[in-house]
Amino acid sequence: MEIEGKVILDLGMTSGTSKAGNAWKKKEIVVETFGTYPRKVKMTLFGERSETVGADVGQSYSFSVDVESREYMGRWYTDVSAYSSRLLTPPTPGEPYAQPAAAPAQTFQQTTVTTATTTAPADPFGSSDSDDLPF
Repeated sequence: MEIEGKVILDLGMTSGTSKAGNAWKKKEIVVETFGTYPRKVKMTLFGERSETVGADVGQSYSFSVDVESREYMGRWYTDVSAYSSRLLTPPTPGEPYAQPAAAPAQTFQQTTVTTATTTAPADPFGSSDSDDLPF
């Protein structure tokens, strides 16, 4: 899954040791997506990715992410883990960042339809109203 947005907050690096004695580290960031209704998404960069995946505050990226939900004691938790990023090209001043290309617009060819004109049959009810309702 891809998420494009601007990194607005770096929540810092966390590290520790697992029960098995292995060292671990993770970096958490908050990204604000582009579009009419921007969303804020907290992402986790785990292990060596915390240092290798680009995520500088103020820069715009396209992140490749995995989304996973898990249950713990009757409650559900969702994690968004980024595993790679691509720096988006900054726009010229005054223009928004380029959005992903939308489906190509369909073009329609205008055609002219010629119909034969016929005289309408006489009104069987004899009404002189100009409305086209049958009742």
